[in-house]
Amino acid sequence: MTPDIRRVVTGRAVRGFADGFVSVLLAQYLTDLGFTPTEVGAVVTATLLGSAALTLGFGLIGHRAALRTLLLVAAVIMVVTGVGFASTTWLWALLVLGFVGTLNPSSGDVSVFLPTEQAMVAAQTDATRRPHTFARYNLGAVLAGAVGALASGFPARVARNQGWDVAVTQRWSFLLYAAAGIVVLVLYLGLRDHRDTAPDLPRGRPTRALATSRRTVLELSALFSLDSAGGGFVVTSLLVLWLHLRFDLSPGTTAVVFFAASLLAGCSQLLAPRLASRLGLVRTMVFTHLPASIFLILAAFAPNGAIAVALLLCRALLSQIDVPARQSFVMAVVPPEERAAAASVTNVPRSLASALTPLLAGLLLAHTTFGWPLIIAGVMKITYDLLLLALYRDVAEEVGARRGRATA
Repeated sequence: MTPDIRRVVTGRAVRGFADGFVSVLLAQYLTDLGFTPTEVGAVVTATLLGSAALTLGFGLIGHRAALRTLLLVAAVIMVVTGVGFASTTWLWALLVLGFVGTLNPSSGDVSVFLPTEQAMVAAQTDATRRPHTFARYNLGAVLAGAVGALASGFPARVARNQGWDVAVTQRWSFLLYAAAGIVVLVLYLGLRDHRDTAPDLPRGRPTRALATSRRTVLELSALFSLDSAGGGFVVTSLLVLWLHLRFDLSPGTTAVVFFAASLLAGCSQLLAPRLASRLGLVRTMVFTHLPASIFLILAAFAPNGAIAVALLLCRALLSQIDVPARQSFVMAVVPPEERAAAASVTNVPRSLASALTPLLAGLLLAHTTFGWPLIIAGVMKITYDLLLLALYRDVAEEVGARRGRATA
């Protein structure tokens, strides 16, 4: 890997730890403050909507601005977000901070960093190596996220041992998120402008973000948004809430569960390059994602917490193998100069779609502890898999690129 890619992979891991920490901590903290499940869902929705708006804005100017500059700005916003959540407990202030900040309530990454980092990685990696590079890029983040999820139970444990107020201790723990933002900022200060180090990018600045691949990108965006809308029903913060309401799992137990889930999801991504070389990128995405959705639906019918956790762990083992394949596929079907915009435009609908459904999940959980959000999510994800396979099973990556150019 180039020095820039190493910095990006390291920065992604640091953010992964911070995201894993707050994704589990957030629901526990808001519940301890006395917020209802509906209010928790509203805060989660605000964070996802804000991520979508920032991601779209950054992606649409990515063809004009240096990616290094965009990443530095995002790191500053991350620091401000952590400080803000540690400074207030007012619901409306938290909603605003969630919207304008980078807080990630999901086990995956839906933040403003993602498309910018993906464009930089793709620019400095050969097409045949991209699934492997993206797998390493994701693996470091997922493993760090697992440690973060495990650490999320420590504030409550320390508070109880010391006789401190649990909610206050959890509140100040958001300063750890701000500290992670400072580390990311320092790392990205060492990046070079990718246009000076990537020979496959044109030297001129294109006037349009998506000049030739618009139809392909929009088509993929519609499919990905369906998948993410389902995923919004089962973001980590809401799964934590469901396990607590349904089976009365403690914060320490859920921290261990999602630590294990993150480890399984991260390590399984190493299978993606090998599967992609044999099955192709699209079939790798579908054939691993389908059974993961089935496990999610089965978890809703679990008679006890142990079986529910086992099914969720089986789902975690398969649910993220498609990520490196999806990232590589998007980078392969668009011209090099349009990668930042394509990554943004395919991620923004995902963020928007996933932002609309946590509030609905919160409303469902406020009325029943049965796993309706898990069933709805599983059905939507299976529908996405079948549509993706039907539309793209015979489309090679280079064919998709030509199709985008011809139909734009």
